[in-house]
Amino acid sequence: MRRVAEPAIPRYSAPRSASALASDVGTMFGDGARSGRWGVLIVSLTRGDTLFSRNADDRMQPASTMKLMTSALSLERFGPDHQFTTDVFRDGPLGANGMLNGNLYLRGGGDPGFSNRFLRGDPDAPVEMLARFIAGAGVKHVHGDIVADASAVEPRKIPEGWQSRYLGLSYAAPVSALSLNENTVWVVVEPSDDGGAATVRFEPSSSGITLASSVRTVKGSGGASLSIRRVADGAVNARGWIGSRSGPRRYELVVDEPALFCAGALRDALAAQGIVVDGAVRLGTTPQNAARVTGFPSPPLARLIAVMNRESVNHYAEWLFRAAAHAATGSGSAESGNGLLRRFVQDKLGVDSSEVYAADGSGLSVLDRVSPRAMVHLLSYAHNAPWGPTFHASLPVAGESELLRHRMRATPAQGNLHAKTGTTNTVISLAGYVTALDGEVLAFSFIYNGSDRWRAKSTIDAVGATLANFVRE
Repeated sequence: MRRVAEPAIPRYSAPRSASALASDVGTMFGDGARSGRWGVLIVSLTRGDTLFSRNADDRMQPASTMKLMTSALSLERFGPDHQFTTDVFRDGPLGANGMLNGNLYLRGGGDPGFSNRFLRGDPDAPVEMLARFIAGAGVKHVHGDIVADASAVEPRKIPEGWQSRYLGLSYAAPVSALSLNENTVWVVVEPSDDGGAATVRFEPSSSGITLASSVRTVKGSGGASLSIRRVADGAVNARGWIGSRSGPRRYELVVDEPALFCAGALRDALAAQGIVVDGAVRLGTTPQNAARVTGFPSPPLARLIAVMNRESVNHYAEWLFRAAAHAATGSGSAESGNGLLRRFVQDKLGVDSSEVYAADGSGLSVLDRVSPRAMVHLLSYAHNAPWGPTFHASLPVAGESELLRHRMRATPAQGNLHAKTGTTNTVISLAGYVTALDGEVLAFSFIYNGSDRWRAKSTIDAVGATLANFVRE
């Protein structure tokens, strides 16, 4: 049987006219995948002309380039310096002796950065700091419950269109207005000295999650055979054995009920500060007449967006998407976020709202749709917006940083092209900016939907380098 030759992997070129660029790029995209579909738009922001277009109005699955839409939506609504807060309230009197006769409410303002990512220290660091703030406010004894209030966003924790194989993985942690450490917990297993039951604990410690362990210590061994699983009602079950000569073993799990996890961690941190809590940890809403005790501010929005885009953190995108909707409409749901985004696309970007559909804010949903035209119009709008420098600075740089560190190295795009990546099993995408040889600023959106992802990625990198090597003579 005669073997059919596969298309060659495209290499970047050095076009010296707009027509040569269109020809070269067209050839690259024509040769760049054996199957699937491309949506492409390349526009000069300096001159305002379109340099290449293919299926630019088609609604395509964008993967994580959807985070650019979420970035713009939140920056437009809040501004780069905005900070979210995780607040603490009380519904009863606080006596001079430090006795609170009532409940303590932990209300999530949707701070996705309530995490040791931004604090030097152990996973307990955020709640330890908040517990110190509460102690500093004079609270010594809570004669009531710790109530977790996550009412700022919809009760649905798993967005529509998240595939079942994602669930349980850290990049698909449940969504909540009250979160800690991006809604993940570490289970730490350590052997005992006497060969008995092993020590199994959470980091951070949280009485909001049930832990059942039957792990035993085996003398003389340095190995381990462990099963750490989430079971019914969000409980964690640890089974197996660990050798007495083994070091600690750590396992990361997502939590099923982020609000209870966070409130339980606060209760344990309060205990470490010597603050007694008589009641339980439970879900609820903060009464309107509750008095504020203290709060924990997030890093500025600019920093949150930088982490979200450079490291493609879905958790941040999901909250920012809902936060913008909550601020605009009073409803922190994905449905409200989609409506807000479509109005933004129609009114501010001048693109028909039907070219965008957002089932979530991160691009993980298989239901998300964005046209290359909508994406490039967004890039153009951001380029001229007051918050544009923040938006631009949040993007990975080809050959140098984060998710583009190993792409387009030793090409004209290295250190030049700034863009957000998108990758799923059926999507490869890239959207951002690149400066041509003569200083002309280009905005682009490349979206590939199909199974030939490796070749599509190689094609995108070749086109990106070609754009950086372009000059009009």
